Amino acid sequence: MSLQVELLEQSFDQVKPRATEFVASFYENLFTDYPAAQPLFDTTDMVAQQKKLLASLVLVVENLRNPDTLGAALKGLGARHVKYGALPEHYPLVGNSLLKTFEQYLGADWTPEVKQAWVDAYGAITTIMLDGADYSSEEVELDSPKPEATTASPQQYEVPESNINWPLFGGVFGAGAIVTLILAMVL
Repeated sequence: MSLQVELLEQSFDQVKPRATEFVASFYENLFTDYPAAQPLFDTTDMVAQQKKLLASLVLVVENLRNPDTLGAALKGLGARHVKYGALPEHYPLVGNSLLKTFEQYLGADWTPEVKQAWVDAYGAITTIMLDGADYSSEEVELDSPKPEATTASPQQYEVPESNINWPLFGGVFGAGAIVTLILAMVL
C-alpha cells in the first residue's frame, strides 16, 4: 500500500484559501457529531487551537515527501496528547470529523479516490501517533477503566460506523518504512 501523495497535496491546496474557515468547521463538526468531546476543550483557547490544527495540517502536507521528519513530529504529537487525556478511541472521532469537513469543502472534488487517500493518510497518522503515545497495555484494553483525565467518559461516545479503516500499517513508503502523515490529532 502506498499513499496518494499527489491527491492529498492537490485536495489540501483546494481548501487552503479557506483554511481558517475549514478548521473552524472541523471543530463544529466534531462537537455536533460527538457532543461528549466538547468538555475536553472547556479550558482551551479555541482560536489558538484552530491555529495549531492549521499549522499541523500544513506541516504534514508539506512533509508528505519527507517521512522521517514527519514521523518524528507525529510520534512527539502522540506522546503529548496522552498528557491531554486523549485515548485511542478518540482518534476515530477526529478522523470522521476531518473526513466530513473535507467532504463539505471539496464538494464535487471529494471523489472516492480523494476520500480513500485521506482515509489511508489518517490511518497511517493514527498508527504513528499511537506508537508515539506508548500507551500501556492496560490503557488500551477494551474493558479497562479509563483514566479520569477526561471529563467525558469514552463510553458516552456513540461512534457511528466509521469511514476510517484502522489497520496498523507497516510499510506505506516502502519495505520496513512506517508511514508518516497528517492531521494533527486535535484532542
